[in-house]
Amino acid sequence: MTTLFISDLHLTPSRPDITECFVTFMRTEATHADTLYVLGDLFEFWVGDDDKTPFADQIRAEFKALTHSGVSVFFIQGNRDFLLGKRFCKETGMTLLDDVCTIDLYGQETVILHGDTLCIDDVKYQEFRKTVHKPWLQWLFNRIPWFVKKRIVSKVQSDIRDDKQTKSLEIMDVNQGEVECVLSQAGVDLMIHGHTHRPGTHTFDMNGAKKTRIVLGDWYTQGSVLKVDSAGFELQTRPFTTNLN
Repeated sequence: MTTLFISDLHLTPSRPDITECFVTFMRTEATHADTLYVLGDLFEFWVGDDDKTPFADQIRAEFKALTHSGVSVFFIQGNRDFLLGKRFCKETGMTLLDDVCTIDLYGQETVILHGDTLCIDDVKYQEFRKTVHKPWLQWLFNRIPWFVKKRIVSKVQSDIRDDKQTKSLEIMDVNQGEVECVLSQAGVDLMIHGHTHRPGTHTFDMNGAKKTRIVLGDWYTQGSVLKVDSAGFELQTRPFTTNLN
């Protein structure tokens, strides 16, 4: 039995190298797993489940084929694809999870999340997140024509890029106190998340108990996969085969 975790692929038509790596992963590795967890930011930016572009349909088809093969796929929204919802999941066979979930990982209770909610020192982002997650605002946005939504999202993307250039890496990283708070609330010793693009395994003591935080990698220069089975876990990379130069 094998469980796979991925996040921060930031799939977009302008990066065929990432898409090719993702498709290869889905068809040659994920099909042999029991479960796949996608912990957010699957897309560079998801405008809405009414996106019927060829690229969006291509990604839908990959997930649909995987779930139809018998692999269970679970998805947690990220900061780039918080508008990916029930319609997309119904069309692909994926299961949409809450922002923070506790799962049984081969006998070890584990808390999983995208990771953006751990970055509480980035006050401006947290205020933005609180706003865009308001149910009434999402309800309204989802009823705007797709081409209008795309223009709005393009403006938001530009503002986000400009804002990130003025922030320190420390502000955009997780807050250790918040990490410990989430672990305490979940009552577990293991956390898995993405978002920060800083893959690694962090161990620390908390109230006399050993805790572990595994950070998934992004897919900007290579694929990143966390493979877990009854023997343990391993963060792995996958090379891109498409050369954009």
